[in-house]
Amino acid sequence: MADKQIELKGRVFITFDIRAASGLHIGGSDAGIEIGGVDKTVIRDPLTNRPYIPGSSLRGKMRSLLEKYNGLSQNQRIGQGYIHTCKNSTDYAQCDVCQVFGVPGEHDFGTPTRLIVRDVQMTGATAEALEKSGRTDLPYTEAKTEVSIDRVTSAANPRQMERVPAGSVFGPAELVYSVYEGAGCDPQQDVARLRTVVEGLQLLEDDYLGGLGSRGSGKVTLQQIKLTVRSRRKYLDAPAEVADYADLKAMVSGLDDALAAVRHLLEAEG
Repeated sequence: MADKQIELKGRVFITFDIRAASGLHIGGSDAGIEIGGVDKTVIRDPLTNRPYIPGSSLRGKMRSLLEKYNGLSQNQRIGQGYIHTCKNSTDYAQCDVCQVFGVPGEHDFGTPTRLIVRDVQMTGATAEALEKSGRTDLPYTEAKTEVSIDRVTSAANPRQMERVPAGSVFGPAELVYSVYEGAGCDPQQDVARLRTVVEGLQLLEDDYLGGLGSRGSGKVTLQQIKLTVRSRRKYLDAPAEVADYADLKAMVSGLDDALAAVRHLLEAEG
């Protein structure tokens, strides 16, 4: 097989804050939880003890929602469930989701994954507000009591779930989107597929992040969105600013103009 030559044209950076509109539960390890404590804990930064949003949770939720939105076959077993992955080069060339999020390494037709999603830390302002409030059940979190009912005996089984309180803000989140040229890569298509990333963010806002979503947890809103670009030839310069948006609705409204600006920057400077 001939060697592939792929060149980085540039990177697009999308940063934003994530505000929990309802209590947020992204599970951590329950090891060591005492009897009578919470049944499901949230994941925490081991250095600060503050809850955070893993990039894998944000990225995985976006991909899962996009797969269903596009009606893609769930054909790859992962753990107890299934996800979508293209099985041949023909399908892959037409699949925006696999182009953006990647395919398993054993598939030799794959090109580099376009999207990187960073972990998202709780903002200092939110942490300070929660520390001063004196109203949290655990550091930075609440314990939400739920009751499951045995449908045979009608016995109640109360349990406590740890959640980050509504109103908490995490950020800045950072999505790093790479644009490539070369074997199997078209920079024009890569820029166009940024629309898929924004669709994933809109689907996320309309759904939920983390666990317990069907019971009210995990509604989030995206705020203070910023779009910047680093082109290949000016990679060591400060990123070029493309647009700032107060919220996702504003970003969606201005997306065509933003994509045109990104395309222009990469063509003119890359």
